[in-house]
Amino acid sequence: MNNTSIQKELIDYLSNLISENRRAKFDEVLNYRTRHITIVLEDLYQPHNASAVLRSCDIFGIQDIHVIENKNEYTIARDIALGSPKWLNIHKYNGTENNTVNCINTLKEQGYRIVATSPHKNGCSIEELSVEKPLALIFGTELTGISDVVGEHSDEFVTIPMFGFTESFNISVSAALCLHSLTAKLHQSAANWHLSELEKQELLLTWLRNSIRRVELIEQYFIKKRT
Repeated sequence: MNNTSIQKELIDYLSNLISENRRAKFDEVLNYRTRHITIVLEDLYQPHNASAVLRSCDIFGIQDIHVIENKNEYTIARDIALGSPKWLNIHKYNGTENNTVNCINTLKEQGYRIVATSPHKNGCSIEELSVEKPLALIFGTELTGISDVVGEHSDEFVTIPMFGFTESFNISVSAALCLHSLTAKLHQSAANWHLSELEKQELLLTWLRNSIRRVELIEQYFIKKRT
C-alpha cells in the first residue's frame, strides 16, 4: 500500500474524532482554497497589521503567505489573527543578506508573476489586474511601501482606486480590498485555481492534526493497529 493510501486511512481515522459539522466545514473550505494567488509581505513591523492580513488570507481562501524579514521580525497578535495561522502555510525568508530577492526568485521559479502594490507606480487598478495566470501580490512595509528591490524585480504594478485626500490605505485594509476583488474575479474565471486532490488531502490531514489534542499519541496507536 502506498503512502497516499495510508494517508487517506489516517484521515478517515482522525475524522472520526471530530464532529461531522467540523469535517464538513473542512471540505467546504478546501473547495475554495487556492495557491493560484499568493500574498507576500515585505518587512512589516506592526503585529496587528501582520495578523489582520493573515485573517483576510484565510477568509478569502489564500493558502500561502510569504513573509520577508529584512529589518523587522514578523510577529502575530493572536487576538487579531483569531487562530488563522493554523489554517495557513506561512513561508519566511530571513536567512540571506537580501531576503527580498530570494523570495521573489523562489516565486518566479514556481511560476508566479510578481505584482507589486504601490500608489506611486504606473500600473493598472486592482479591478483591471488579470488573474488568468498565477500571481504573487507584494505589500511593502507600513510607512514607505515596497522597497526599491521589489520595484526593480516586479513584473507588474497595481493600485487601489482612491478618491480622497489621504494618500494610501492601511496595509491590512489594502490586502483585504485586493483579495476581495481578485478572488471574486478568480472564482468566475476559467483559470485552474483549485487545489489538486493530493494538495487537499495533505492540507486536510494538517488541519485534522491541528484540531485534535494529543494527536501524536493517537497516530502512534493508529500505526500500531495497522501493523
